[in-house]
Amino acid sequence: MAKMKVVMKQEAKVGAVLSEMEIPKIGSREVLVKVLATSICGTDAHIYSWDEWSQKRIKPPYVMGHEFAGEVVEVGADVTAIKIGDIVSAETHIVCGVCDLCTTGNAHICKDTAILGVDTNGTYAEYVAIPESNAWKNPKGIDPAYLAVQEPLGNAVHTIMAGEIVGKTVAVVGCGPIGIMAVAVAKAVSASKVIAIEVNEYRLELAKQLGADVVINPMKEDPIARIMEETNGLGVDVVAEMSGNAIAIRQALKYIKLGGRMSLLGIPTSEVSLDIANDIVFKGITIQGIVGRKMYDTWFQVKGLLESGNLNLDPIITHRLAMEDFEKGFDLMLSGNCGKVVLYPTKELLDTYNK
Repeated sequence: MAKMKVVMKQEAKVGAVLSEMEIPKIGSREVLVKVLATSICGTDAHIYSWDEWSQKRIKPPYVMGHEFAGEVVEVGADVTAIKIGDIVSAETHIVCGVCDLCTTGNAHICKDTAILGVDTNGTYAEYVAIPESNAWKNPKGIDPAYLAVQEPLGNAVHTIMAGEIVGKTVAVVGCGPIGIMAVAVAKAVSASKVIAIEVNEYRLELAKQLGADVVINPMKEDPIARIMEETNGLGVDVVAEMSGNAIAIRQALKYIKLGGRMSLLGIPTSEVSLDIANDIVFKGITIQGIVGRKMYDTWFQVKGLLESGNLNLDPIITHRLAMEDFEKGFDLMLSGNCGKVVLYPTKELLDTYNK
């Protein structure tokens, strides 16, 4: 059988390895995609560093990665909507399609969800097999790096647009790649003021480039005092929590406005204690857990935002590397000195798009 190059989480420990495995065979309702570009996600960094969450969830060995774009090279016998030659990305939540949640517009929280590159072999590979129903058809002629980041961009869109946003003050907590995307999305959909909170100066600068009106490094100033000053003592209408940091979450509950909305996407590495009575109940706030993207409402919102021309993605992709250099990519992610890091399965693809 033909072999392909992959990055595997080989063992239950820190790191990953470059390896080979057989090109996957597809089922009757699956498509085989030649990966053109795949980007490193914060979830991948959790898995690479083998934190507490990963130790409970991940079962090595398997192929990492889930954000990608590629060309369809084979289709199953029962595939009707996708054709060979199509350029696709993937909705990474593979759901049952028949449960109460799936059939009532809530497939993104299906209890039988498997996540591409978390529960199944993923996209740090030359080829990946995905269900036809998860393939999102893209226009041709676009740099695949930008198509690959639609999945995490969808997370930012879901988080920001999970409630009213026009004319609202918004705090984006944690300006990793999805956080800086959230800054751009909030500006694109007419938030009145966007405040970015981040400990890494490199990423604060990216947040500024993407439209943040105020940037705060909580290691250098008190975010609660500064945000109350920026909002005339009222607090922010919306908190988009991307960091998963326990201290940052507790601080956000202090500077959120009475009746405000907190949408949580960040994954804490352990349990977080909260003052529920004073910071939640008596403030009358709404707290939402954000899981991936709504299937497929969020994808259409992303498409519309990209087509509107209001969303600037250029500063988001900061590094392009060959897949063999994945360790450098993870070092960048873990240092915080990057936006999105994109891996190319072959040097030819890297040379083509790294201009």
